[in-house]
Amino acid sequence: MKLNGYKWLLFPVLAIVTFAVTELAPHNRHFVEVVYSQAIYPVVASALSAVSNIFPFSLDDIFYIFLVVGAVVLLLFLIFRKIAFKSAGKIVLIFLAAVYLFFYLLWGFNYYRENVNKRLNIAEQKPDTKEFLQQLEWLISATNQSYCKFNNFDKRTIDSLVEISYKKCSRALQIKYPSGLRKDKGITFSRFFASAGISGYFGPFFNEVHVNTKILPIEYPFVLAHEKAHQFGVTSEAEANFYGWLICSQSNSKQLRYSANLYVLKFFLFQAVGLNGYKEIVLKLNKNVKVDFRRIQKHWDKLQNEKINHVASKVNDTYLKTNKVEKGVEDYYGVVKFVIDFNLDSAFHKKYGLSFN
Repeated sequence: MKLNGYKWLLFPVLAIVTFAVTELAPHNRHFVEVVYSQAIYPVVASALSAVSNIFPFSLDDIFYIFLVVGAVVLLLFLIFRKIAFKSAGKIVLIFLAAVYLFFYLLWGFNYYRENVNKRLNIAEQKPDTKEFLQQLEWLISATNQSYCKFNNFDKRTIDSLVEISYKKCSRALQIKYPSGLRKDKGITFSRFFASAGISGYFGPFFNEVHVNTKILPIEYPFVLAHEKAHQFGVTSEAEANFYGWLICSQSNSKQLRYSANLYVLKFFLFQAVGLNGYKEIVLKLNKNVKVDFRRIQKHWDKLQNEKINHVASKVNDTYLKTNKVEKGVEDYYGVVKFVIDFNLDSAFHKKYGLSFN
């Protein structure tokens, strides 16, 4: 493979320009929101998802496999001197630059849009300990009331209900529905991803929603709604958690409401540990809900590998911080703030006709 002249520099140069834009973007979030997130990205998402939806398997998974296999083949070529080191270096630089460039063009610039409070015009609250515990008590009550079994579990029905809720809440969530197709695909190496504690992921290169095939039915509605939030251009994990919870909480389906309440409740409980009154409030948890908490925990304890999970967490933390998510993996816990902000903003509920679950 001959890489003479300067044509091979096209992608590296464009990648440098993209990097420069990412450095400016955090200072121009409104511009990113209006131009990229609300105008360009919905078109990109619609086009890419229309193509990827034709295939029943994950194109993103295949793409990542291709990158790994390509790296191994290139290394072998170097070892057996089938390619010059200089040419190999150019190939690696071209591929890395192209991946970086297309990641941001196809989805990544959403990292620099306005935060959820500004986008949705939800007032930020500063609850004291008493108010926080009141919210915890409310969520425990909502979780108890939404408790249900998943004996008659059907993925197609759940997917349809999640889509109905997204359409219903699209104006409140400032999303351009439908903005593409969101049929979820199982992760090709679900068992490996499960060992890293990953229940799902969004593939930006082909606009694909992935749900780990190893998760329990009780987890599926929320994980699906969370990953679909990413497909709508929501990059923050805390915001995707909030979107997932809100979408499920506004559904008539008990399965959706219970799945989301159960998931978000764990973040509230984590932040409430040690506070005065915590133990008394936790005693109000329904016995069946406690059983489901333990069942989910045991399920993931069996699947997870401590070393792989640690490495995956470090990689994800670095990835998030590289994209200006200062809290890294701790960003997931930010859902507590957004749920409280939403619950205490009665004007927002009234404006969009939303209700408490």
